Amino acid sequence: MDFPIVDLMDPGACYRYLVDLLHPDGLSCPRCHRSDGMGVQARHRAPVLDYRCTHCGRVFNAYTGTPLHGTRRPPAQWVLIFRGFAQGTPTAQLARELGCDRMHLLDLRHRFQERAREPPRRSARSPARRPKRTRCSRMRGKKGVRHPNPDDPPRRRANKRRGHGNFANDRPPVVGVVSRDTGAIVLEVVERTDQETLIAFVTEHTDDGATVYTDEWSGYARLSAEGRGHATVNHTPGQREWARDDDGDGIREVHDNTLEGLWAALRTFLRPFRGISKHYLHQYVAVFQWAYNKVGVAGMVRTLLGLPLSTPTAS
Repeated sequence: MDFPIVDLMDPGACYRYLVDLLHPDGLSCPRCHRSDGMGVQARHRAPVLDYRCTHCGRVFNAYTGTPLHGTRRPPAQWVLIFRGFAQGTPTAQLARELGCDRMHLLDLRHRFQERAREPPRRSARSPARRPKRTRCSRMRGKKGVRHPNPDDPPRRRANKRRGHGNFANDRPPVVGVVSRDTGAIVLEVVERTDQETLIAFVTEHTDDGATVYTDEWSGYARLSAEGRGHATVNHTPGQREWARDDDGDGIREVHDNTLEGLWAALRTFLRPFRGISKHYLHQYVAVFQWAYNKVGVAGMVRTLLGLPLSTPTAS
């Protein structure tokens, strides 16, 4: 059941929330950048007010010159839209709750989520890393794509094709690293999990001399030659080990269990969407990464709006 939460929101509070996000230093004229001498020009869209600058005569509102420029949606709807995007609410459910067109909302989602990849990501650099590859069962490649060619069938919910997944066979892999010092993660959707791709990703997101813990997949075999320490655990059926103590200190430091749990969390985040097009999967993974790295609600919304974070993200 979808609850009509729009009726319960305070429009004034939502408007002030958006103004604080869009103008952290205070509302000012977009032309002369002066904050004094702003007279109210019109109130017909209250709580969104139109102002006239007494210095340069420019008429503007809080959305002028921002990613919400020209919008006619009530502030409460925008707050709930960003809330839904950040929480991973399916577009169809969000459209029903807000009483708006699903395809238009999906287009908005893709436009805003694309910005989640643009700001500098929180660094996962530290002396220890655990890279791993994964295949998530909900990452279906052809959702929402028209299929006029009868030889090009639509997506299948159970893509059980044998072998390693790749972008071409509609099972795009996601690779990631997580810092044992900070817990920060970096995730990326890649074309395939061959050695060239994996080595390039790991070396880009780890420092020289970092120790990398992985399973025994051969794609990681050249890490030692790239200036990284490398230890593996064996996940082969019949020989499986989940953690190992190599230095004899009683702590089983060789494992990749953190990322195994991370993939479960990512699948849980993606599952309500009931399949995601491979062409937009990177957006959803980026939103999950921001949420996992705990940038906060305001930081997440500013990220979706393409605005700089008001405070630097801790590394």
